[in-house]
Amino acid sequence: MRRPLIKTPPPGPAAKAIVARDTAALMTTTKTAPVVAERAEGVWIEDVDGNRFLDFTSGVGVVNTGYANPRVVEAIQRQAAKLIHYAGTDYYYREQVELAERLAKVTPGAFAKKVFFSNSGTESNEAAIKIARYHKRRPQFIAFVGAFHGRSMGSLSLTASKIVHKQRFFPTMPGVTHVPYANPYRNPWGIDGYADGAELVNRVIDHVENLFSTMLPAEEIAALFVEPVQGEGGYVVPPKQFLPALRKLCDAHGILLAADEVQSGFGRTGKMFAQDHFGVASDLLSLAKGIASGVPMGAQVARADLDFDVSGAHSNTFGGNALAAAAALATLDCLEKDGLVENAAKQGKRLREGLDALKAKHDAIGDVRGLGLMLATDFVKDRASREPDAKLRDRVADEAFRRGLVLLPCGKSSLRYIPPLVVSAEEIDAGLEVLREAITAALK
Repeated sequence: MRRPLIKTPPPGPAAKAIVARDTAALMTTTKTAPVVAERAEGVWIEDVDGNRFLDFTSGVGVVNTGYANPRVVEAIQRQAAKLIHYAGTDYYYREQVELAERLAKVTPGAFAKKVFFSNSGTESNEAAIKIARYHKRRPQFIAFVGAFHGRSMGSLSLTASKIVHKQRFFPTMPGVTHVPYANPYRNPWGIDGYADGAELVNRVIDHVENLFSTMLPAEEIAALFVEPVQGEGGYVVPPKQFLPALRKLCDAHGILLAADEVQSGFGRTGKMFAQDHFGVASDLLSLAKGIASGVPMGAQVARADLDFDVSGAHSNTFGGNALAAAAALATLDCLEKDGLVENAAKQGKRLREGLDALKAKHDAIGDVRGLGLMLATDFVKDRASREPDAKLRDRVADEAFRRGLVLLPCGKSSLRYIPPLVVSAEEIDAGLEVLREAITAALK
């Protein structure tokens, strides 16, 4: 079994030097571990000190096809030699059209669609906001507690997962009301949503309907934004009735259903999109991250009748860039022709079984949840109270890093496990072995 290889305790001297330069030159963002990547292949990252890390982050959910995937590398090289950029919002080129046509076919919904290309997830959600307001001519929105839709000012108004995202940025875009998500593990009503998902979903819908009758006119709501699986909020999978109930609610009140699949799209959950698990098709679909295997790209895929009816109502400069479009086309080839979606389901099952075994051994793991290779463990101080234990979670992540396994936190006290979809059974087992060691060390 190939395992991580630590030649110099990380961060090593070369890594420390670059981290110091980074700290002096770059603004503060969201650094989570001092991994200074030099090269990568498949699911493995080599740092500047020669350490080899097993990457269970996919570059923060981006490189679903694996690092240096030959299909993607060849497509980028070929396109770079031909045409890197020609402002596809103002002019035309084949790659952008082909990608839009393929996205319209592969995304949920047997209806005509149109695509707006962006550069990131937050831009895709900004486009959804503008499309919804423009078409519905309604000023307000609904989003969920625990949601993460981005950090630009419009999408930030929809975000509600961590207070740090909001501090010192008021006022954001007005007109957003947040309601409880159908979180089976932690919700305001104390319902065990794993045992009774229907009751939990009914409570959420009743809550929204009560708002409609008391303080939030339904006829003023342009769109309801939802992550089919909440990402930054803790990798929360709702009961199977939740998305269909939201679809029914929106249809009853003429509200657009806007799904954010920035984290859950492109095979991550063991299906091409998370909505496919629930049999629902949204009116608006925000995409990014896994769409182009690391080349900056995002997309808003909307019902065709929601297109702008004038030129200039919305646009950008780099969206659908020729290089990014070529990378995205190659990414779709990898997913569809190389069995990566099926592998995500298969290896996700193996990883889930390993995480469940760890939960059975350690009371500090309160919950294991997720779909496909979008999995998380929730660390708690007490299983009965489900009180989050963020400090333990952070210790586990640090101990894993020191042993060569790179992980990302999410939610109040969870670790997420999102290796590239090319991961093998042996690599899953290697990751679980390091994780077992890290949890044991962290608990001591």
